[in-house]
Amino acid sequence: MLRILITGTNRGIGLELCRQLSEQGHEIWATCRQSSPELQKLNVKVFQGVDVTSEASLKKFSEQIAGEKIDILVNNAGILIADHVGELDFDKISQQIEINAIGPLKVTQALLSHLHKGSKIIMMTSRMGSIADNGSGAFYGYRMSKAALNMAAVSLAHDLKNQGIAVGIIHPGMVATQMTQYQGIESSEAAKGIIARMNELNLQNSGTFWHAQGEILPW
Repeated sequence: MLRILITGTNRGIGLELCRQLSEQGHEIWATCRQSSPELQKLNVKVFQGVDVTSEASLKKFSEQIAGEKIDILVNNAGILIADHVGELDFDKISQQIEINAIGPLKVTQALLSHLHKGSKIIMMTSRMGSIADNGSGAFYGYRMSKAALNMAAVSLAHDLKNQGIAVGIIHPGMVATQMTQYQGIESSEAAKGIIARMNELNLQNSGTFWHAQGEILPW
């Protein structure tokens, strides 16, 4: 049994990961700013009031779990705000970068003392953060935030390798959640792929940019 901490768990992919991983017998710590009835029904430990953008919130949470170890940290919390050139809201672009790119880095740093040799970090990214794969433009804030997250994750993979901690960079696919206005595959299918990549992650493939279904994606 592994202890797995997942951020952004009150709905969508985070909620489904909690469901499937808990059903597999793992101990799940589910963090969120505010829980949901669906999350409360699961056999997981819920930590409310955890804001991935707030260093004070994350420090308080780290102190709350002092002395406890985490086997897998899944940085899942994120937002998507559609935008187009000529109509860009730069505050919203900054918000996406703060939550999607800087947030996971804040979480990882705050919880680094709880990780150990053999621990894994999962960064939930998007192929929309791939420069080579951008064939349609738009979504400036989201694309920029995920490209930045990918860079941070690769640096972490290098910096944490000597500590025996592997970092996986995973695109879940186009998933039918509130974020995507319910377009795409079911969360259950995406979660199965994410878990498969999580299980395959090791120090040799640390820093790889994967599609949840196993394809290695271009940067």
